Amino acid sequence: MKCLILAAGYATRLYPITENFPKPLLAVGDKTILDWLVDDIDASGKVDEYVVISNHKFAHHFEDWAKAKTQKITVVDDGTDTNETRLGAVKDIQFAIDKLNLDDEMLVIAGDNVLDFSLTKFIEYASAKKTSCIMRYYEENEKKLTKSGVVEIDEKDLIVGMEEKPAEPKSHWCCPPFYYYTRDDARLVQKGIDSGCGTDAPGSYIAWLCTQAPVHAMEMPGKRYDIGNLESYETVKKEYKGIC
Repeated sequence: MKCLILAAGYATRLYPITENFPKPLLAVGDKTILDWLVDDIDASGKVDEYVVISNHKFAHHFEDWAKAKTQKITVVDDGTDTNETRLGAVKDIQFAIDKLNLDDEMLVIAGDNVLDFSLTKFIEYASAKKTSCIMRYYEENEKKLTKSGVVEIDEKDLIVGMEEKPAEPKSHWCCPPFYYYTRDDARLVQKGIDSGCGTDAPGSYIAWLCTQAPVHAMEMPGKRYDIGNLESYETVKKEYKGIC
């Protein structure tokens, strides 16, 4: 399995600390955000390569970070150097697939979130389902739902509908940016792009994919800390206690 880490954003809401430094490499406790994610995932023993998809401005920071890691880590530079010229998450995924000739099952994650639970639970869930999978959590705040991916599911966790940033959310199940693609479904990313799926938010591909193939949604077994601005970063540094 390959783990694709989406890290090509510019984190403009965290300026000035991310003006010349990538958000995934900010420290939370005694590790960087990216260390928390990679070290946890590696405990599953399922991933044989980590692919960090970066913009051109920050690629050298990730390359320096990767040198100190024991895992096999490949940094892919998508060639962009401003927030205005970014490719968007779905095109970045396809860029990495093409650049490295990837043909494998994939765990696709945003590199700027910390979790208080192990992602190995999600990998085990996907392995049992044998389909592409996402996670979901209950969000009461409808305003937050309109800024996120929202999923509808049946009684067996099968997705029956998904929409990114819906004006009128059809459920309260919100989707964090952690996804598993089967090998066959990873081969369909370009088809999704060609078919007109959104490319900025990574969930846009899943919204298209669930109309083509079965996709299951696991209820998130813990808390996700989203570092969106300076205030939330300071809060996470104070509150985060690691993975339970």
